[in-house]
Formats: sequence, C-alpha cells, structure tokens
Amino acid sequence: MNKTLFNEFSDVSSKQWKQKIQADLKGADYNDTLIWHTNEGIDVKPFYHADEFETKPDVSGAQACNFKIGQSIYVANAALSNQSAVEAISKGAESIEFIIPHKEIPISDLLKNIDLSTTPVHLKLQFLSSEFLKQIPNHESLVVHSDIIGHLARTGNWYDNLKSDHEGFENFVQQFDTLSIDVGLYQNAGAQMVQQLAYALCHVNEYLNHCDTILDTASKQHLKVIFNVAVGSNYFFEIAKLRALRKLYASLAKLYDCHLECVITAMPTRRNKTIYDYNTNMLRTTTECMSAILGGANTIINRPYDDLYHKRNDFGDRIARNQLLILKNESYFDKVNNPSDGAYYIESLSDQLAEKALELFKDIEKNGGFLSQLKEGTIQKKIKESAAKEQEQFEQGAYVLLGTNKHPNPSDKMKDHLEIYPFVKTNPVKTLIEPIIEKRLAESMEQQRLNNE
Repeated sequence: MNKTLFNEFSDVSSKQWKQKIQADLKGADYNDTLIWHTNEGIDVKPFYHADEFETKPDVSGAQACNFKIGQSIYVANAALSNQSAVEAISKGAESIEFIIPHKEIPISDLLKNIDLSTTPVHLKLQFLSSEFLKQIPNHESLVVHSDIIGHLARTGNWYDNLKSDHEGFENFVQQFDTLSIDVGLYQNAGAQMVQQLAYALCHVNEYLNHCDTILDTASKQHLKVIFNVAVGSNYFFEIAKLRALRKLYASLAKLYDCHLECVITAMPTRRNKTIYDYNTNMLRTTTECMSAILGGANTIINRPYDDLYHKRNDFGDRIARNQLLILKNESYFDKVNNPSDGAYYIESLSDQLAEKALELFKDIEKNGGFLSQLKEGTIQKKIKESAAKEQEQFEQGAYVLLGTNKHPNPSDKMKDHLEIYPFVKTNPVKTLIEPIIEKRLAESMEQQRLNNE
C-alpha cells in the first residue's frame, strides 16, 4: 500500500501538545501535576515526541524473540538435581542453571541425560577450585560462572585471599573465556537503576582491566561476558535498564578490544516480594518477566511465587515455568525482534539511564575504582542511602505493594506456613569489608504482623 493515511491532518509539534495540555490544566502547574520525578533523577514527561530527537534511534542488537526459559536448581545432591533438571526440560525449560555450593559435586552425574546440543547449562560456582574445573567438559553450551568480586561484595570476604582469588580467576578465565557479573545483588539490596548500571560497568571493568594483562587480543575477542540481572516492577524503566546495559558494555568493550556483545540472564527481584497475599507475587513476576523479554534478556529464570517461605517444591517451580511458557507460546512474545525499538519513551529512558550511569562510572573510576570504593565502604553507603529512601517511600505508601502496605487482608495468617526463614539472616563473622546485604521492602511490616498473629 503506497497511499499515506490521514494526510489530511497537519502535524502537531511537541510545543503545540504542551500548550494544549497547559490550557486543559486550567492554571495547575504543568511540572508539579504531570512530571514524575524518579529516584534515578529522571523527570518523566507525560508525552514524548519525534521532534525531540535529532536523529532516529538506532536499531538495537537484542533479539527478544530468542529468549530462553531458564530453570535454576540449587545442587545439594547431584543425582536428585539432575533428575529435577531432566524433568524441567521435559516440561518446557530451555536452559538449566545449576548453583553448585561445593567441589564434591560430581559434574558427570549432574549432566547425565542432558543434551547440551539443545539445552544450554550454566554452572554457577560458589567456590574456587582448580581441581574441580578440570572435571568440567569443554562444550560451547556449557557455561561456567565464577565471580570473585561479586562474592567479596556479597559476603565481605574473598574466597581465600586477594592473591589466591586472583590467581584462581586467571586460571578460570583462561580455561573458560567467561566473565560473570552479579548485578542482581545491587538491585536486591536497594540500589536504584543508575547505580545498578554504573556498578555493573565498574564491576566488569575491574575484570577487563585484569584480563588485559593475561589475555591476548585474539582471546579477548572470544571472551563472553554474562550479566546476571534482577528485574523489578517499574515496567518501562526495567526495559530501558537492560537496553542501557548493552549500550554501556559495548562502549567499554571497545576500549579493551573485546567482543562487544554481552549475555544477559534476568530474574525477578526479591526486593518487592511478600509473604502476605503471596499470590500477588505471580502478578509481579509476570510483568518483570515481560520487561526482561522486551529489554532483550537472553535467558529468563522466573522466581516461584512462594520461594520466600516454602522449601523448593514442584508446584511453585511449575507455576513459575508456566508463566514464561504462556508469555512465549500463547502471548506471542517470541514473534517480534526488538519490539521496544523506536518507542520514544523507552529510547529516551535508555539514553538517560546510560548517560547518568556513565557519569557515575567515571566518578567511581576517578576516585580509585570499584574495588577501592568497596573497601572504603563508599559503594555500600550509597546503596544503603538509596535503599533507605525507597523504604521510606514504601512506609509512607508512595511505593505500593498490594496486600502489604495497601489493602492488606487482616485475616491472612502466615505464622504456621513458614517452612524457611524469609527475613535477613545475620551471620556475625569477621569480614574484610562491609558486605552488601539484600533486604526486602516488606520485612519489618511482615515481622510486626507475624508477632501480632
């Protein structure tokens, strides 16, 4: 069809739209009434217009329709975990993540009857062991994760010590050509999005800077960088966050002559999940998975609605997996590449998040770098300030969690249903640095309700 539709209507500029809106407000202030001031320092306007862009936005490299449905399994017993993985694959999982807590786990038992040619497997190691790495077969669909800086940030300690951990890191990278970045820690601890992006960039920069001394140019071209990201319920912002992350990493990788594309594994955040009115967690995780898909995540692992208070169970896993299966196979999220490209609102958010994150990244690097600021406690302090601001918004009702601080059900009782402890656990051990602590917004309110049952 070559006929232009609606050409009898003249173009309306953004200036004309704003004038019309101001007239309709009848004296109310435009900025106070319609501008949303976010915690990221971004002012969200009521509309976005093509004439605000000097050039058309670039086409992104993400392919939303190719996302894989992941299943995460904590390995306490290799045979049982393998059985769970094989069953999950038969019921729709397209990628498996094994969380491996110690080096006594036999990899051959874990991978039994899993076809790596069709199902990628991710091994997330919670330890360092050169001997353990030797038993892992070399296969392009078998991805091994080790994040010594993430472990330091989360626990406050190295696995062994700085020297030993970096030697282990060097052996790991030379064997597997993989860098794994735990970005979800920052989100779950309360960092706002600009901080999450900047810390992710600083985190990977520490690794790339170290790799520059141990890898040649050819090896760096094969380096795979995987960002493990937590996704919250701020729908369009989360889409923009993942898009901004790809832009930022591509810019950094150019400086190191590295492979420009990153891999993103996304999982719904824990921060906004609740034990009361727990079925609302399914609504939250659904929109969070949608943001991850539209933002271009490569693999999405959904969080079971009851994982805060129940031990891992088949029903919770099945519901979580089926949410993604419905999005992929019945909601047609696998039919369009880059569906968020060209949406002026999302493009504007992506650019602003990337620009603000880049400014923060440069400031951190100018003041000693990420590791230095972790050791000084600066990163922890900034995250706690952001978390405290969000917590205050939650307690005042500006940040709403339905069923918890808005329309709670007073007859909802949970004390007899807690199979696991759903709150922050304190572990009084000596640490090199202050650890970054993940904490949910609803914890204090939930503890009060439990005490009053």
